[in-house]
This record gives sequence, structure tokens and C-alpha cells, in this order.
Amino acid sequence: MSQTRRQFLATGAAAIAATALPRAAGAATADFVLEAKERPIRLPGCGGPTLAWTYAETWPLALRVKRRQPVTIEFRNGLKEHSSIHWHGLRIPHAMDGVPWITQDPVKPGDRFTYSFAPPDPGLFFFHPHCDDITALSHGLAGVIIVEDPREEGLFDQEELLVLMDWRVKDDGSYDTITTDKTAARAGTFGRLRTTNGQLAPAYQVRPGARLRLRCINVDASRIPLLDLAGAAGQVIATDGNACAPFPLAAWPLGPAMRADLALIAPDEAEAVIELHDVWQSTPVVLARFEVAGEPLPMAGRDRPLALPPAELPEPDLANAVKLELDLGAGVTDPAVAEFQKLFGADEICTTQRVFWSLNTRAWPGMAATGKPEPLAVMKSGTSYIVEIFNGTPHRHPMHLHGHTFKVIGSSKRDVPVHWADTVLLEPKERLKIAFVGGEPGDWMVHCHIIEHQETGMMGYYRVA
Repeated sequence: MSQTRRQFLATGAAAIAATALPRAAGAATADFVLEAKERPIRLPGCGGPTLAWTYAETWPLALRVKRRQPVTIEFRNGLKEHSSIHWHGLRIPHAMDGVPWITQDPVKPGDRFTYSFAPPDPGLFFFHPHCDDITALSHGLAGVIIVEDPREEGLFDQEELLVLMDWRVKDDGSYDTITTDKTAARAGTFGRLRTTNGQLAPAYQVRPGARLRLRCINVDASRIPLLDLAGAAGQVIATDGNACAPFPLAAWPLGPAMRADLALIAPDEAEAVIELHDVWQSTPVVLARFEVAGEPLPMAGRDRPLALPPAELPEPDLANAVKLELDLGAGVTDPAVAEFQKLFGADEICTTQRVFWSLNTRAWPGMAATGKPEPLAVMKSGTSYIVEIFNGTPHRHPMHLHGHTFKVIGSSKRDVPVHWADTVLLEPKERLKIAFVGGEPGDWMVHCHIIEHQETGMMGYYRVA
């Protein structure tokens, strides 16, 4: 059965309305209240409910806010372990970044924490915990935040949000194996049930000739689909929420936490079908369908470019940038990890239990209430940097830098268009250059977003002073 845009937006609005609750008696009202707790959901093809971890009564959850307008979000922790919310890709104050023991104290079970910020950039962003991530994300604890920009009003006739995720569940809805040492040391663990918006290849109706925008986000912990379209030609118009010079969609990789806005014009033929595919395998996997039906839209305006207003981000000075190197390594045994666990306990929720990966030959030992390793580098706020990232491993790594949006400027292996991102995928043995301007002072994490890699050593931080 097709799901129309109106039906989907109604579902999202209900989810948001359900979370807009007062913070406390006599206190000001938060714009949103997110309560993380275990809730049963029904996944397609499963004989029973799945006990997911969610921020609201429905999954997926999408919050919509306005660019540069202050927003207040109260987080309530209804889980049995401590947590926080990291606002992935948003350039917001360091104190709001949501990393336990780095930017804030962890939010203990039953406690709450209020996040306040005014998002400076429009686009599609992601929020999730930043501790015991493999458990939390595999159980669905993630959400989407869309920052709206009045400059984009009227550019498209229809918009759809597509949230991609594997569920690591059995046929009865109970959880299957989430991780193993073998998979953590390789490409990560993949789920049996591949969903888009919690469904199997959902279908949406679109009118002939409609200018269609697809906001795609990968909230999975491991899988890296290659996005392509069948039935219409598409363009990539934004990467990680940031507008880019449009380029043809052709097997665009979307690693965990990465986003891509796709644009296309629906065919004029009624009953035509457009499909979004993952073409990684020899037989494409259908992620979503778009069924063309109804009255055609007017021809006027169809010749306008499928594009967004240019991104407004700090432009790095490439000629005078400070150059740094970041090496991604595998199989490194770092004695600092054992020492860290000796001091703070190997059973701490945020400490590294196994070491399979490293940054600059150093494995991340974890986070605890006191003590942390030295930064990978010390930067100056306002100074331009070029970081050459080398992937010396046989596996792919989507690398994420907190608090900054960087420009991808070159690759040793691929013809990568210059684009803005906060998470970039590196192929094995690839050298890739990114450039950015040092942001707000603080300690900003950098890590692989295949979460099993992050939690087994591939994380560190840059200190901006």
C-alpha cells in the first residue's frame, strides 16, 4: 500500500507533538522533550514486537526547527544506563555537543539535561547517544533533525525523508547478535532486516512532472549502501545537509551517519515507477518506490535548476592552511588502553573493551569521569587546516569530525566532487584531504562511524584553543 507524503508528515507531526511536554511544574516549556526508553515497536515480517530504544512513541522521529532560531530540547533518560545526546553535524556550542565526560557529565537513569542552541546551518542532521553506541544504535536510539531555511521555500513540489537502517532481529522480533570480535575487527555487523522509515521498501505517490527532493540519511551502525535511481535521473544537491554544486547521482556511497539530498523530476507518464536502489550488490536492493499518479503538474518552472542556495560556511584558506595527517590503522595494541582500564575499570560503560583500530597508531581507551588521553593535535580557533587522512586498513571507514563542517578537496583513488561534509568515507589505502577552519575552543571528537570500529579504538579528539 502506498504511503502519501501527507500521511508520512502526519505521522511525524504526531511524534513531535507527543514529545512537546512541559519540563517541570513552574518551569519554562521546552520546544521538545525527548525521553529515551525501551518501547515495543512492530517491524515488518516479525512475528512479535521488538523492544526498541526510542526517543518518542513512534520511530523514526524527525524534529523540524528553523535556521538561526534558538531551540530548547529537554532530554530525559528513561534507560537503565547513562546517556546523552550528540547532535551530529550541527555546529553548536561545545557544551551542547553531548559527549559524556568530554563536553558534559553523563545523564544518569532518571535524570534530565536541557540542550539549547541556535543551529547556524540548514539541512538534514542526526542525533544519537555517544556512549555504548553499538547497543543504543542497534536498538534504534537515533533521531533526525531538519533545519529549515526560508531560502528553500517553493523550490520543490514534494519532499520525502528516507531513514535507512538495518535491524539486528530474528523472525520473532527479538534481537540477534549485535556484535562479535570478528565483525568488529572487519566491516562491522550487518542486520538481517533492512528498512526505510521502519518499512520494507515503502512506496510513495508523486504527481507527474513533480520536482521531488529526497532527504536520505543512514542511521545504521555498519552498512554502507551505494545510492542510485531507476526510472528517473537524479542529482545530488546536498551532502551531509550542506548544499553542493549538483552532480549526477551514480552509486553515491552513504556510510553510517552520512546524508544525501537527491533531486529529480518525476516522469510525465502516469503509472511510471521510480525506485531508489542500493547497488552495492550485483542485484540491486530496492530501498523505496515512488509511484507516479494523478494530474500532471504544470510545465512552467520545470526547467529551473535542481539546486539549493549555496552553503554559507567558514571558507578555509587553502594557500595558508596548516597541514596535519591522520592515519587510520588496524591491529594496533596500545598499552595505554590496558593502563586506562586498570585505572578506571574495564567494565566502565564507555571504556574500550577490545582494541582492533587506531588513529595515528593510538587506540582510544574510552571515556571516564577523570582522565583522558592527549589530543591528536592542538588547533587554533579561526586558523585554516588541511588534514590528509590515510586509510591504511583493508576496510572502509566513514570518518566524522565533531563541531565542524569540512570541505572534501581531493582523493588519491577517486574522482570525488568538492563538497562540504561532516562525515567522509575512505576506501582502503585511500588518501583523502579535507579542509576546514578551527571552530569554537574545546575538545572535539573525531572517529569512525562504523560504531564497532569507534568502540574498539578508532577515536580521538582535536583540541581547539
